[in-house]
Amino acid sequence: MFNVRSASLETKTATKTITKLTCLAAILLSSTGIAQAANGLSIESWRSDDANIWNDVIIPAFNKSHPDTKVNFAPTPPTEYNSALQAKLKAGSAGDLITCRPFDTALDLYKDGYLANLNDLKGLKQFSDVAKSAWVTDDGKDQFCMPVASVIHGFVYNKEIFKELNLSVPKTRDEFFKTLDTIKSESRYIPLAMGTADQWEAATMGFQNIGPNYWEGEKGRKALLSGKEKLTDKAYVDTWKELAQWKPYLGRGFEAQKYSDSQNLFTLGRAAIYPAGSWDIQTFNNQADFEFGAFPPPVAKAGDTCYISDHTDMGIGINASSTNKEAAKVFLNWMASKEFATLYANAVPGFFPLSDHQIDIKDPVAQEFMSWRQQCKSTIRNSYQILSRGTPNLENQLWNVSAQVINGTMTPEAAAKETQDGLEQWYKPQQ
Repeated sequence: MFNVRSASLETKTATKTITKLTCLAAILLSSTGIAQAANGLSIESWRSDDANIWNDVIIPAFNKSHPDTKVNFAPTPPTEYNSALQAKLKAGSAGDLITCRPFDTALDLYKDGYLANLNDLKGLKQFSDVAKSAWVTDDGKDQFCMPVASVIHGFVYNKEIFKELNLSVPKTRDEFFKTLDTIKSESRYIPLAMGTADQWEAATMGFQNIGPNYWEGEKGRKALLSGKEKLTDKAYVDTWKELAQWKPYLGRGFEAQKYSDSQNLFTLGRAAIYPAGSWDIQTFNNQADFEFGAFPPPVAKAGDTCYISDHTDMGIGINASSTNKEAAKVFLNWMASKEFATLYANAVPGFFPLSDHQIDIKDPVAQEFMSWRQQCKSTIRNSYQILSRGTPNLENQLWNVSAQVINGTMTPEAAAKETQDGLEQWYKPQQ
């Protein structure tokens, strides 16, 4: 009698064997290809959405001055990138250039010997210490990826609504809340388009957006790292106190409102102000049929130093096993140029080059975000470097407590205590 189950198992086993052989063959072919392509470079990346930009704009621009170097942009879907890259690196089949996630993900690759040391790369002179901070060892001695792009936090607003209500862009916190009061009392619009269902927005577009003006950007961030300041200090409690004040302006049901819901409320013209990351610019360009602008986090009083979260998002390094390291360095040095910065900033509005070149951006809202670098001091999200390595994870804690503070289910003081207690459980400088 024919055994269906046995035949099925044999089929599955054969399928798995074929799959493994196919993957092995692909790895061997890829590895061989890299070894043979002495005059070519292959780039690993998760930015699959940018493939046309690299192939049609960036690589052709590089080839104008370097015609003999072939460059292949070979992206992997974002959700698969980390695991796929690890597999390729272990198999020796990864590309010459590795697009780097910020902080620990890339640092682990360097510690494991997969990324080359870039201390002697000339192009690094074009980047500030803040820009380089996401791809440097804890002691600050070794640079393993060159900064490429950041995203900036602030507020996006509907210019038509502001004109209708005769509103000016707020510069101080008092002006900000007066603006929200006017929108709430004199119109049908939701003053602030943000929900707390996904939690991360409460921390990313809330806490990390307005917070740097309280803890003075890099000064406060580094003080947390050294243990000189604590999350229970006034600067952090006051940040959560301001977030708690947002609740009356978020509209009905904001507790169940997800990120995409907030985007829709704004693009449909139903909300006046959107606490934003600059990555939202492209979405709004595609979906909003009205003119919108942006303003930085308001300061306490006119004339105060302003701080912005200019968060390091993407870098690029050299595969330590690449046979084309010199060509890879030439390409990275070109990426440190004003030419690349201008091309990239205009091709991907809302993702900003981290080099110190002064460039012109055609997209008006992206240019507005970019201009804040000249007016304010830049910092990065304070939970990203080192402070989210342990358990509990500070980044995840900030999501949760910030959402609860906005919801009114946790006091600012309790949020400060919970995050500080969590940090003290594993981080020695805070013990």
